Amino acid sequence: MSKNIRNPEVDHLFDAILTLENKEECYTFFEDVCTINELLSISQRYEVAKMLREGKTYLEIAGATGASTATISRVNRSLNYGNDGYDMVLKRVKD
Repeated sequence: MSKNIRNPEVDHLFDAILTLENKEECYTFFEDVCTINELLSISQRYEVAKMLREGKTYLEIAGATGASTATISRVNRSLNYGNDGYDMVLKRVKD
């Protein structure tokens, strides 16, 4: 993780997220914390990551998610050169 986002405020947010016990609590919390567009953007990037790992093409992903090629490319770059966060979560969800 990039060192410039590691700070006490982000730690507090992550501690709060880790207390959530179910999907309904996630909806309640994230609807208060994020705008609808922020939440939809985050969920779109996650769907793009899943589809990239499934071997889908940019065209298939754009058609299914509405994501721009710039977003798909950014997610692909994270998958290939990031901190493996997407892969960690995708593996856990699959298992």
